[in-house]
Amino acid sequence: MKHYIILALAIFALALVGCKTSEENYKAAYDKAVARTQENVGKDAYDKVQAEKRRYTEVVNGDSVRIVRAFCNIVDGTAADVKKYGVVVAVFDQLINARSYRDRLCEQEGFESYVVINNTDKKYHVIVQGFDDKPQAVAFIKNIQENPDFIKMKILVPIPWILEKR
Repeated sequence: MKHYIILALAIFALALVGCKTSEENYKAAYDKAVARTQENVGKDAYDKVQAEKRRYTEVVNGDSVRIVRAFCNIVDGTAADVKKYGVVVAVFDQLINARSYRDRLCEQEGFESYVVINNTDKKYHVIVQGFDDKPQAVAFIKNIQENPDFIKMKILVPIPWILEKR
């Protein structure tokens, strides 16, 4: 009986040593999952979906800006407080993090920030400033990009973008 236990432990130890993960294993699994997704959906439909994800840029007054049109829920505040075009500076998975960032924007920077949840991706977006006019929102983003000290806090998205409320 002791021999079987020792043999089982030896086999288990060999199995643990032989199953190391590596970057090649992860890449192979990822490539296989992407191929399976493309097969299930169809190559043409998959390419259309990927192109649609990249197609959110729009030119306003000579400036290219990302504009996402979506149905949104307002987390804090009323619908009257939320403007049609909101400049997004942070996106969070959890509401407490979004509220904390929003509160710091309001206290330290003096903006009238608010949080909305985008129903399409189920994430909490922190809007630094809302506008009723699209060119004003684009000018605000341009001001952020040209003057890094305009907002002293770290912006948590690579490039600020506009969330258009539907």
